[in-house]
Amino acid sequence: MKRITIKKDLSFSQIIYGMWRLAEAEDTSPAHVQAKIESCLEQGITTMDQADIYGGYEAEEVFGNALKTAPHLKDKIEVVTKCDILIPAGRYANVSGKFYDTSRAHIVASVDHSLRLMNIDRIDTLLIHRPDPFMDHHETGAALDEVVASGKVRTVGVSNFKLHDWTLLQSAMKNELVTNQIELSLSAHEGFTNGDVAYLQERNIPIMAWSPLGGGSLMTSKGPVQDAMTKVATENDVDTGAVAVAWLLAHPANIMAVMGTNNLSRIGKLSDALKVRMDRETWFELYTAALGAEVP
Repeated sequence: MKRITIKKDLSFSQIIYGMWRLAEAEDTSPAHVQAKIESCLEQGITTMDQADIYGGYEAEEVFGNALKTAPHLKDKIEVVTKCDILIPAGRYANVSGKFYDTSRAHIVASVDHSLRLMNIDRIDTLLIHRPDPFMDHHETGAALDEVVASGKVRTVGVSNFKLHDWTLLQSAMKNELVTNQIELSLSAHEGFTNGDVAYLQERNIPIMAWSPLGGGSLMTSKGPVQDAMTKVATENDVDTGAVAVAWLLAHPANIMAVMGTNNLSRIGKLSDALKVRMDRETWFELYTAALGAEVP
């Protein structure tokens, strides 16, 4: 499994296990969650992606219960989590509706909640989950620097930010933002041409791609994209999901794919993407199918 350098003393596996559905599984017992983590580790997948909001603010605790039962796993994994989205659920059941909070008080409290719920001493990367149109970038930037200085967080980044959101926040920080987690897939490929990928690639900033299977649509829909994926999958003796992920991993921008499933059998095949031969011509065959037309 290729490792992607986040900073000098921190690297992530190029395939990341996404835990957004962890609390929705039929079996959320520590033993079952441990089995998922161990299946990932057997494939070299060491990075776990969380967010405070996942599972209505319950997924971090489900994950933490497994780490409490099997504490030896803590030294084998890296943990990413996110904050700033509030919805009327869990510990925020009394809020009036969905909104974003990038205040210092909320960021500091969120870090403490996440550490306690996940039974860990430090978060490897904390992400601001969504751009906040009401953000005071000086307050938010200082708060992110503060949680790094405290030792509770190793690195900080963002999710779903556009270039202008990134530069605004970075302008008020001492620490460098280390990643942007954005939607990228064969069904959401605009980032390759609208500047999202280019901005980060130019600065050698690794990208985390969420929903690399298009929320499952790439696996369930029919059309030219699926036909092109099936052709490549057959040639490489893998399923079409592996092809979709391989398409992202082949890009020179250091893209990490965040893969989420509760099915142990599917978890065991997450690394099949590494078996796919993805040369330039194949990459463009898939891209052309996604565009629905030849490139200009």
